[in-house]
Amino acid sequence: MDLRDYQWEVIEPALEGKNIIIWLPTGAGKTRAAAYICKRHLESRDKSKVAVLVNTVPLVDQHLKNEFSFLQNHFQITAISGDRGLKSFFSEELKCNDLIICTAQILQNALQSREEEMHVELTDFSLLVIDECHHTHKESTYNKIMQDYLERKMKGQQNLPQIVGLTASLGTGGANSVNGAQDHILQICANLDAAKIMSSDKYKFYLNTHVPQPKKQYDVTEERPLDPFGEKIKEIMFQIHAYLNDPDLSTDFGTQIYEQRIVELQKEGAEGFCRKTRVCALHLRKYNDALLINDTVRMIDAFQTLDEFYLLERAMKELEDVTERYLVQIFDRNKERLLALAKNTRYENPKLEKLQQVLQDHFRADSGSRGIVFVRTRQGAHSLHQWVKDNVDLQQQGIKAAVLTGAGYSNQTKHMTQHEQQDVIHQFRKGPLNLLFSTSVAEEGLDIPECNIVVRYGLMTNEIAMMQARGRARAPNSICSVLAKANSKEVAREQLNETLEVLMEKAIKRVQEMPPWEYTQTIAKLQRDAVIGSKMRDTEREKRRQLHDPEVVRLYCINCNEAICHGSDLRTVEKTHHININPNFRLYYRKSLDHVVIPRTFKDWKPGSSISCSMCGQAWGTEMIYRAVTLPMLAVKNFVVESPDGRRTYKQWSKVTFAIEEFDYTQYCETNVELDGLDP
Repeated sequence: MDLRDYQWEVIEPALEGKNIIIWLPTGAGKTRAAAYICKRHLESRDKSKVAVLVNTVPLVDQHLKNEFSFLQNHFQITAISGDRGLKSFFSEELKCNDLIICTAQILQNALQSREEEMHVELTDFSLLVIDECHHTHKESTYNKIMQDYLERKMKGQQNLPQIVGLTASLGTGGANSVNGAQDHILQICANLDAAKIMSSDKYKFYLNTHVPQPKKQYDVTEERPLDPFGEKIKEIMFQIHAYLNDPDLSTDFGTQIYEQRIVELQKEGAEGFCRKTRVCALHLRKYNDALLINDTVRMIDAFQTLDEFYLLERAMKELEDVTERYLVQIFDRNKERLLALAKNTRYENPKLEKLQQVLQDHFRADSGSRGIVFVRTRQGAHSLHQWVKDNVDLQQQGIKAAVLTGAGYSNQTKHMTQHEQQDVIHQFRKGPLNLLFSTSVAEEGLDIPECNIVVRYGLMTNEIAMMQARGRARAPNSICSVLAKANSKEVAREQLNETLEVLMEKAIKRVQEMPPWEYTQTIAKLQRDAVIGSKMRDTEREKRRQLHDPEVVRLYCINCNEAICHGSDLRTVEKTHHININPNFRLYYRKSLDHVVIPRTFKDWKPGSSISCSMCGQAWGTEMIYRAVTLPMLAVKNFVVESPDGRRTYKQWSKVTFAIEEFDYTQYCETNVELDGLDP
C-alpha cells in the first residue's frame, strides 16, 4: 500500500500507538492513511479489534468498497449501518470480524444496549478511527462515545482503545479571535484525548502540489428591480395580520427573523389553546417560506409550495374551523393572480440568470466538466434541478443534472434512500451525470470525483462548510463560485469565513507549538471539566424527567385541543419510539389507507398506516406493527402537553417532564387477551 511522503509524516505517532488528530485538506488521502494505520495495528497486536466510525450512512459502504477494501485479503471486515440487518447482532459481528465500519450511532446503540447479541463494551476495541472528527463536541454522538471513554479514563481503566481522528477543518467553534479559536481546538483535542494534531510540515509543498486549491470568485447579482409576485404575497400576509389584530407582530416578511418570530407565535397559540393564533401563524409561516423560495429560485416554485400546502389542508382537515376556512378562502381568491404573476418571466429571479452564465462558462457538450451546486434546502435542490431540465439553453450545453440530498425523513420534500444516493453518486462518478444540486450531504466525506466548478448558491454557513464544499473543486484550474446578491448577508458571511479560516490555521499552529507539559495540563483540566459537566447535565435531565407523575400529565391535539390521553398511557420501544398502549386510544384517531414507507428495516417492527386526529385531521404519527401487534406511534410535536406547571409544546420526547416506561410486550399481550375475552 503506497503512501505519499506527507501521509507518512502525519501517521508516524499513530503507528507508535498514540492518539492523534490527522488534519489534511479534502482530497489529500486521510482515509487511505487511516486504512494503513488499521493495517499496521491489526498486524502488530493479538486480539485487536478496530471500529471505523462515520457520521453518515453512505460513508459506511463507501469506505468498505474503497480505501479499506484492500484489507479484506488479510482480515475479516464488515460494514454495519441502519440499512443492514446486522446492527441488532453487533456483538456477534464483532466476534467474527477484525474491523467494523459503522455509523457512530450504531456503536452508541450497541454500547447502551442490554441485549446480549447487541451489547459491546468500549474496551472490546483496541482502535477507534473517527472520520470527520471535528463533530466531536457538545451533544454529538461522537462526543457521547468519547464521554464514556473519558469517564473510564478518569477512573483509571486500562485497555482503552487508541483514538485516531480525521478532519479537513477543525473550525473555530464560533470564536472570532485566535484565543477563542485556540480554546475551541483544545476542547476538540481534549474530547478526542489527542496527544497531537498532525499536519504536513516537511512535505507541505508536495501536499499543495497534489491538492491544488480552486480559484475563488464572487458572482453577485443586483436586487430584482420589480417583484409583483412577492408583493402580492406580502399583501396577503398583511391581511392575515389584520385578521389576527396583533399590532406588535413583526412585518419583516421574507426573512429568517420573521420566521423565528412566527414559530414563537405558533407555539404561544398552541400552549394557550388559542386556535386562531396558532393556525394564522402556521399559514403565515408558509407564506414566508414562499417568499424565501421566491428569493432563491423561481416564482413558480414558490407558488407550487403554497398550492400544495392548501391542497393538503383541504384533504386532511375538515375546515369546520372558521379561521382555517377564512385562510383557505384568502388563498383561493388570490390563486389565479399569483399563478399569472409566477409565470411572467419579466420578473424572474436574477440569481438564476447569473447561475446560467456560470454554468455556461464551464459546461459545453463533450467537455468532460463536472460540477456541484450547493444549496441550503432540499426544496431548493429540487427546484433548481427542475429549472435546468426546463432550460433549453442549458440542455444544449450538455448538462445532465440530478439531485443529491440527505436520507433523513422530511415532511417538506421527498427524501432520498441510501440506494438512491449511491446510484446518483455512481452515475456522477462513472456515468452520464455531470452536475449535482446538493444540500450539505455532499460537503463531507463522500467519494465524489474532482469537480471543475463548485457553486455555493445563496448560502450562509460556517467556515467548515465553506472549506468542505471548496474541497470538491479539485480538477486543474477549477473554480469555486459564491453566488449571492450584492451587499447581502451571504456575501458578508462568506468573507467572514475566509477570515475565520486564517484564524483556525493560526490557532492550530499555536496548539501544535505549545510546550508538552502545558498542553498535557490543559487537556487534563478540560477533560475533568467535560466529565463533571456531562454528569451534571445527566443529573439535570433525570430530574426533569421525574418532575411530574405521568398520571397527572395530559396530551391534547395541537390543532383542535381535544384531550386524547394521559402520560401514563405512553411507553417507549427501543428507547426511541413512543407508543400509546391504551386500547381505547384507537377511538381518537383515524388511519390512512396506505402504509408508510421508511427506507430501512428494523429488528422487531415495521411501519403501518399514518394516523391523524379523528376530530380535525391533524397528523399525529404512524402505526407501529410490533411483532404482529399494531400500536399507534406518536410524534410529540403534534401535541400540547399539560402538567401541573402548565401547557407546553415539545420538539422531542426527551424534553418532557415525566418518565415513560419501556414497553413490555408480554404484559401487553396478556392484558389485551383478557380485554378481548371480556369484550368480544
